[in-house]
Amino acid sequence: MNTNLKKMITAALFTALACVATMSIRIPTPGTNGYIHPGDAIVILSGVMLGPAWGLLAAGIGSAMADLIGGYVLYVPITFVIKGAVAFAAGALYKKLGRTPKSCYVAVILGGIADIVLVAGGYFLCEYALYGIAAAASIPANVIQGASGLAISIVLYPVLLKVPDLRKAVQPIADQGCQKYGQK
Repeated sequence: MNTNLKKMITAALFTALACVATMSIRIPTPGTNGYIHPGDAIVILSGVMLGPAWGLLAAGIGSAMADLIGGYVLYVPITFVIKGAVAFAAGALYKKLGRTPKSCYVAVILGGIADIVLVAGGYFLCEYALYGIAAAASIPANVIQGASGLAISIVLYPVLLKVPDLRKAVQPIADQGCQKYGQK
């Protein structure tokens, strides 16, 4: 099968995963009309496994679809940009830093930290334009969401690297050190 076709199919799967993970478990946040969810783990891993560009598309589209289906239509473009930026950052960090098994894990962790900063900061800025200072109420929930995404992505990362078809379809973006890590 063509490598580009495999990459597109895998990106489509990550898009669906991002949407489902965002919608599957919803913990409402009081006073914000929002919710905490495990979708950020898939957003981070989209960047890591697919690379910055494909990760941006998969995470951005999947997360935006969850907002559209879930009735948060106003947030669709905002979510596309913010979650896409998280995946892009996670993919770029992984590509730049991931050279050994340890540095690959460090890159995933840094991608999770980028998620916390970009999600909490990005949504605050957008919501500030919409609601004023009341937008600050969403910061703690977004930090918790990002931290849970970081924790889940750390657990799922080595599991995904052990999936032979995924490893073949999506060669790790970084040096061979990360690929060897997944085979142990």
